[in-house]
Amino acid sequence: MTDTSLLALVVEDDPSMARFLRATLEGNGFRVVSASLAREALALFTSHNPAIVLLDMGLPDGDGLSVTKQLRASSGVPIVILSARGREAEKVEALDAGADDYVTKPFGTNELVARIRVALRHAAREESAAPERVVVGPLVIDRDKRLVTLDGNVIRLTPIEYKMLALLAKHLGKVVTHKQMLTEVWGPSYTQQTHYLRVHMAELRRKLETQAARPRFVTTEAGVGYRLRES
Repeated sequence: MTDTSLLALVVEDDPSMARFLRATLEGNGFRVVSASLAREALALFTSHNPAIVLLDMGLPDGDGLSVTKQLRASSGVPIVILSARGREAEKVEALDAGADDYVTKPFGTNELVARIRVALRHAAREESAAPERVVVGPLVIDRDKRLVTLDGNVIRLTPIEYKMLALLAKHLGKVVTHKQMLTEVWGPSYTQQTHYLRVHMAELRRKLETQAARPRFVTTEAGVGYRLRES
């Protein structure tokens, strides 16, 4: 059960979806405040200081992307976008604007709760500084020693492969967009060179995965980016 002190701000203009989200969150120990308009959401955020925001992309008086940017300008609170818009470009835009995750409607209760927990854990890690040692099952990434082991065996990675994996470990459980990875690994002038990612990610997976088609560790968010699974 989630700590009952956690408050969730739900921004959703569809009454039936808003009721579903409230019931789901309250059933998992959250308190909930709701808004159906962008301006109302911003006011509630300021007055209630929620632990997490669940934000619909399409609102009557604005759009979730604008709300995301305004929230992110002053706060690191986790933001999970909920939207019926499934286009990859919109997911990328929301994540690059600062959203922590993007869940496409329709979605199941278990998936939503899992995404919320990941976003909250990620925020807690950032608040206490990212750990130097990240463990994902048999995979250990020691960022202090710049050492990667799998089942106790040292994995020899190139500098680029290591930087990619370390970046994913820093954002464990969260999608890292193509643009973010290209910027942080290669530099801001390389944001269009997505073929770099495909080549180096294929090599990284070859060293980490026993079945490339069914990765245990690094998963692909099609057209958006990559995520290092938490377990």
